[in-house]
Amino acid sequence: MPYLMSAVLGAALLCFAVLGLRARRAGGPLDDYVTARNSQGAQTLGLSFLASGMGAWILFAPPEIGAFVGPLALAGYAIGSALPFIVLGLYGPAIRRRLPEGRSIGEFAEACYGVGVRRWVSLVSILYMACFLAAELTAIGSITALLSDVPPGLVIIGVAVTTLLYTAVGGLRASLATDRWQAWLLIALLLVVGGVALVRLPAMPDAAALPSVPVGSALGVALTLIIAVTAANLFHQGYWQRVWAARDDRALGRGAWLGGGTTVLVVALVGGLGMLAAMSGVALGEPPIPFFALLSQAPGWLSLPALVLAVTLVASSVDTLQNGIASLVVAGSGRRGLAIRGARWVTLALMVPVVVVALQGLSVLRLFLIADLLCAAIVVPVLLGLWRRMSPLAAVAGGVAGMAGAVLPGWMVQGSLTAGLVAASFPGGVPTLPPFLGALVASTLVSVSIAWGRPACRQAHR
Repeated sequence: MPYLMSAVLGAALLCFAVLGLRARRAGGPLDDYVTARNSQGAQTLGLSFLASGMGAWILFAPPEIGAFVGPLALAGYAIGSALPFIVLGLYGPAIRRRLPEGRSIGEFAEACYGVGVRRWVSLVSILYMACFLAAELTAIGSITALLSDVPPGLVIIGVAVTTLLYTAVGGLRASLATDRWQAWLLIALLLVVGGVALVRLPAMPDAAALPSVPVGSALGVALTLIIAVTAANLFHQGYWQRVWAARDDRALGRGAWLGGGTTVLVVALVGGLGMLAAMSGVALGEPPIPFFALLSQAPGWLSLPALVLAVTLVASSVDTLQNGIASLVVAGSGRRGLAIRGARWVTLALMVPVVVVALQGLSVLRLFLIADLLCAAIVVPVLLGLWRRMSPLAAVAGGVAGMAGAVLPGWMVQGSLTAGLVAASFPGGVPTLPPFLGALVASTLVSVSIAWGRPACRQAHR
């Protein structure tokens, strides 16, 4: 069985590599490598948003939220997962008009506020995407250990090397080409795996009820997830690339709604499986993993399509992240050969520590939450860049206020700055609302207040 699983996983990765390499345009301009500008229709974009946003995290987090917090919090998670696409679909046409030749979130920040803010925003974006990469590769290692006897390290390295190969050679077009097929594959596999697992689910006990917590607590979890996931994913350079890859504003809008709608359905479906597992009385494990608890009741052969599903989910998100990091490195250069070589080496260098972290099997949830909080602290000042009254002072002050606002709730409740800093670092890896809400409210109030009080002059970079 290990040899069969290894062969099937190797074949899947080989197919992804072939699809990506076939999509490359040898000798094309740098702009085509980074943005595939004005070339993609609504369906391709929608499937790409779905595939690039869906990672192995959907097999862990939504089922656990559904099993222990209930449908209200799960709805918040589904909305938060889709909202970044909708925001970029609505806001993207204005970005395209403001920066018709733009390539990255960093260039957007520079056009609005200058080079200093660009470096800050690019650093946050790279930090977030590196955390995302480590989380995805760690997850595929854990899933491999759960479902097979294949060495987890072999799968981690296989996914990292394969995706790096075709994204380094083919750029964004390679990622878009594989996303289209990966989206259909993950939908099909999810329906097969979920359907078979449900058929073999034990009969519901008479006292079965939907998992729930008090409404106030469920709303708090839902709001926390919406803020954290939306703020962080708006710093995902892979999603910004697709703003300029869209054929026109209509294709961008329709693709964003398609990607957002299908994302809500997928997250709700997987989370619903977690709720059903809890209601049926199946042992959820320690730590609890409701989705995989369902598989323990299913036929043994189901482990193979479940593992292929996991590899597809991870590959579809990892290739987008790798290409997003590379595009941030080359976005400011006009020399194709030198810029692309530099981007490949930088991405490869960044992947080394990411893979090392993933091979340790450590939890990266706490680091992920800290990166999410950093994004929440500055997302509003960045997105306000198209407002003519905004200035670099308002943006920077808003970002600093956002970080202070993240610490303030814990400081006020526990009476010390140290306690506030600890609370904002999420001890135990548990997401809580006050730091995120404090960051969002403080950054917005300070940015808007300074912009109204001291509106921007017509600076050269505008």
